[in-house]
Amino acid sequence: MRPRGFTLIELLIVMAIIATLLTIAVPRYFHSLEQARETVLKQDLAILREAIDKYYADVNEYPETLQVLAEKHYVRSLPVDPFTKLADTWTVIPSDDPDHAGIRDVHSGAPQNASDGTALATW
Repeated sequence: MRPRGFTLIELLIVMAIIATLLTIAVPRYFHSLEQARETVLKQDLAILREAIDKYYADVNEYPETLQVLAEKHYVRSLPVDPFTKLADTWTVIPSDDPDHAGIRDVHSGAPQNASDGTALATW
């Protein structure tokens, strides 16, 4: 009587099938993660820009720092850049108007490029 079990050939075939399926699934997974980070970045930038605009409309001047927006409750907290994973890497654009100094715009501090080839720092 022969013991029951899998032969080496059967195990190799199953492992080859699993490897083939992983080569299809893994790149799609990482691509979807990248797209999700880009979507979060766009949303965070929109929230920060809207908060800057509301602050300007209320106070008639731009905020000196992004932290002021959180302190004055224009945002709950300063969002974390999804690419740098830090809240203090935002690149702030100062106002050109000498009468209204402060932060006029904000960009990501990430050095990477987006999936469409544009630099994240230009969004």
